Amino acid sequence: MIQRLQRQESTGACALWYFDVSGFCLTPYIPYAWQPIGSVIILPTSSHRRRLNVLGFLNRHNELFPCMIEGKVDTSVIVECFDQFSKQIKKRTYVLLDNSPLHRSHEFICHIAKWAKRGLIIKYLPLYSPALNLIEILWRFIKYHWLPFSAYMSFSSLVQAVEDILTRFGTDFTINFQTARV
Repeated sequence: MIQRLQRQESTGACALWYFDVSGFCLTPYIPYAWQPIGSVIILPTSSHRRRLNVLGFLNRHNELFPCMIEGKVDTSVIVECFDQFSKQIKKRTYVLLDNSPLHRSHEFICHIAKWAKRGLIIKYLPLYSPALNLIEILWRFIKYHWLPFSAYMSFSSLVQAVEDILTRFGTDFTINFQTARV
């Protein structure tokens, strides 16, 4: 199904987007770092639990439609993000997403027909297949490659750094989806 939709997209017959949610907090996503021998890199962390969540629609052309929210993401937040996205599409658009309970909830499913009338078609990826959702690559790049150490100094620094990356994605920050893997 994905290959068929990608072929249709390449001919201009439709648009194809990938959707997911990712969270950012002051606990750094830094698996390791290089430092001079004898020195230690110290990143202060905070014990509070503020969390920035980014809901995003991404296509293979490095176009991104992000929705940012501090705090909990529930079905109503996802529905609102899909509503906003569906109002800006110009042609038949497919959105691939995982099988999260929020994406399969009664509240979400009740909106699918309305979005379809606007040209937005929902397609679910197979269970347990994050490698098929290209936006997972974006989350990995942001967390492990693009966020600077300084983003973890305060919550406002984190929000600013994530906003900066999201704003500059597609120009200063890009991904070659032919070579990148989840």
